[in-house]
Order: sequence, then C-alpha cells, then structure tokens
Amino acid sequence: MKIAEVELRRVRLPLKAPFRTSFGSQSERDILLIQVTSDDGTRGWGECVALSAPLYSSEYVDGAHRVTRDFLLPRLWMLPDVTAYGLEAALTPISGHRMAKAGLEMAVLDAELRTRGTSLGEHLGAVKARVPSGVSVGIAESIPALLDVVAGHLDEGYSRIKLKIEPGWDIEPVSAVRERFGDILLQVDANAAYTMADATLLAKLDAFDLLLLEQPLPEEDIRGHAALATQLQTPICLDESITSARAAADAIAIGACKVVNIKSGRVGGLLEARRVHDVCAAHGVPVWCGGMLETGIGRAANMALAALPNFLLPGDTSASDRFWRRDLVTQPFVLRDGHVDVPTGPGLGVEMDEAWLDEVTVSKECHAAESL
Repeated sequence: MKIAEVELRRVRLPLKAPFRTSFGSQSERDILLIQVTSDDGTRGWGECVALSAPLYSSEYVDGAHRVTRDFLLPRLWMLPDVTAYGLEAALTPISGHRMAKAGLEMAVLDAELRTRGTSLGEHLGAVKARVPSGVSVGIAESIPALLDVVAGHLDEGYSRIKLKIEPGWDIEPVSAVRERFGDILLQVDANAAYTMADATLLAKLDAFDLLLLEQPLPEEDIRGHAALATQLQTPICLDESITSARAAADAIAIGACKVVNIKSGRVGGLLEARRVHDVCAAHGVPVWCGGMLETGIGRAANMALAALPNFLLPGDTSASDRFWRRDLVTQPFVLRDGHVDVPTGPGLGVEMDEAWLDEVTVSKECHAAESL
C-alpha cells in the first residue's frame, strides 16, 4: 500500500460533564485525528489519545501533533510499501512519543485492513462478538453526588464501576459506594497519586473486596509497587508503568502487579498492545482495556482489542453517550445488557459523521511526500 496523503486534524469536542481525576479536570477534549489516504483512495483514521497537558504522561496533544508532522511522517514517506508492521519498525528510532506513534499506526492499520476487507478484531485475534462494559467515575464534589452518579451508571446497565481516588478522597467514598450498592464489581484508580508512605492507608481498601487497585504509585516506581503488593490483599494493577511488553514482563517478574491495564496509545500502538496481552497471558496475568476519553475512532480500536482472549475483566469500554452528546462516528457505540458490540466491518469498522466532524474541527493540514 502506498500513502498519497496524510491529514492532521484537530477537533475540540465538549464532554457531557466535566471529568475530574488526580491530574486535573476536563470539560472538553482537544483531539488530534490522523487520516491517511492510499493511492487507490482508501482512507484510514487514527486517534491520538494525548491530553492537552503532560499530566497523565509526558506527552501532550500539541507535542504529539508536532512530532507526527515533523518526525513521524518523513519516515512514513520513506517506506516503498506501507504496512502497519513496516511503519512500526520505521518509527522505532524515534525515542518515546508512543501516543503519537499509536495514532499514526492506527490510521495506517485501518486503511490497510480496509483494503484487505478484514476487521481489526479479526486481525488482532478477537474471540468475542461483544465485550463487558465498565465505567470510570471521576472524583465528585461530594459523596452524595458520587452515589447519584454511580446509581445512574448501574441503572444504565454497566457491569463494573471504577472510582478515581486521590489522597483525601479514597476510603470514605469507596466505603460509601460499597455500603450503598453491595457486591457490585468495584475497583479504584489512583493515577499514581500515592507514595509508599501511604501503604497503611491503602491497606484499608482491603476491607472493600475490590477487583483491583490501579497504579497507586508513580510510573517509575516498579520496585515500590512490588513492595506494596506484599502489604495488601487487594490486587495491584499497573497502568502508567506498563509502556511496553518488556515493561509488563519486568513488572510481572518482580511481583509488582497481578493485573495489567492495556491502553494501546500508552504502549505505542495496537501491535504492541497485542504483545502486552500475549506476555500477560503467558504468565497467567489477566488484563483489561483502559480508556482515555476516546471518540468512536479510538473506541472502535478498544473494542477490538478488548475482544482478545486474555481480557478477562470488564474494561473502560463504555458506550459513546457516557462522555459525548454526539460522537464523531455515524453509529455510536451502545450499551446492551452490560456489553458493547465489537465492530465487524473492515478496518476499525466505523464511519465518520463528516458534517459533525467539520463542525468541531479547529484546524486541518494536509501533507504529501512532495510537501515534506
């Protein structure tokens, strides 16, 4: 496949309600979308999940835009025949910038699979037609407000609740949710907000029979997570720390986690995400699919990934209307009986709502080999 043109498009999409975590509150998403067009006119879409500021990771959307334009695209043009695997190899010399690489890889993979008439799920090795859907609940203004939000999501049919926590907002809200809603599937996500000095506090979470405690310590503190794991009954899950299949293997080897959250953007793309899945499966470590407030483009990729066999826990694979009043795809993802369907069409299996996309577009630039 040859790529004739790449479009870098920035869209600004308002969230239905502000979403607050330990690294800030968001009321809208500034999103970098990548569209590749092959020489036969086949289009593929990718979504970069970098946030507006480098708080979840060192990447941020303005930086990802520049890296894609100035460093990734020139390597794309050098390829005589473009495939997702070939692109991955070509981008390896660029250090870091995994979210930027993942966005471009997704677009190329979408176009490549559309050309072949193959769905992303089939390509990755999906074994499920639909995946159980959990929902992530941000830090609320009060416990009564939190209980109302959780009640609403349970009424909608979500099969698992994840609560964001931070120092000062942890034991009490978790206790309130467990007391109010009984034996629901419940887990918590700290987004690296704690240190080993908080071990005694975090051990109090053992009383609530949680599925897991996600990323309590900083990203680099793998040894700290291993030490903390010996002091808790609640399984530790790693998110930010898992940046590759090798990182997953190292963390598992020293006992730093019993569960892994896989986000394709965080590890550099869907191909590496599948490797993380395979490493974890080989070691008997279950995985689940995390979310980054994706539109229907990234959400389609998440559904296909979450349909792999070792995704044994409900992921943050919520319906489109969890975050968006209007998604960017023509057929938004819908929750049915606690599950969301995996797309079966070629590539990502979704089509863009072109009119709405144009309405929320902030900027657009097109690049071809001759222009770089």
